Amino acid sequence: MIKLDNMWWIVLLTTVIILELIADVLSKQWSLQPQALFLIGGIFFYLVANIAWLLALRSGVGLARGVSIFSVVCAIAATIIGLVYYKESVSGLQFVGIILGVISLFFIFWHDIFI
Repeated sequence: MIKLDNMWWIVLLTTVIILELIADVLSKQWSLQPQALFLIGGIFFYLVANIAWLLALRSGVGLARGVSIFSVVCAIAATIIGLVYYKESVSGLQFVGIILGVISLFFIFWHDIFI
């Protein structure tokens, strides 16, 4: 079972991921409809996400582990948003990459779950 002691970094990293995804969506919207509101919103959320990232690092996420989790989760979530909302497509090879990313999360959390 996942140990909850000293896991405050999970809350902070989740916050980083959510803020980053909001910034990504605003940036995508700006690329489709170049309005200042989308541009400013995207920049704002990227900035706030990076402040949360600094706090996550300070709370013990670890650079290698944090970036790995962040990258995989953001890639999966952004892919889902792209598929559902923007009607983008994913190739078979890209889908395999996403599956490998999910598997990598299992290995990243292996120690927390089983040891």
